[in-house]
Amino acid sequence: MADFADLGSALSELQLAEALARQQRAAALPATSAIWCEDCGEAIPLLRREKLPGCQTCIDCQRLREVTRG
Repeated sequence: MADFADLGSALSELQLAEALARQQRAAALPATSAIWCEDCGEAIPLLRREKLPGCQTCIDCQRLREVTRG
């Protein structure tokens, strides 16, 4: 008969395996770009979204982010 420590360990391993599987599935999906810039709210041009999958900002806002970051 399993004790509480064994059950807790098994549950922990199961949760870790599920979390890793979710992470692997998410990593396999293509990055989707935002349609609207998260900084200014303007539309992100289609060409930028196609050429840079996963972009979240328009060109001007991204440039501003990079300049202020240093």
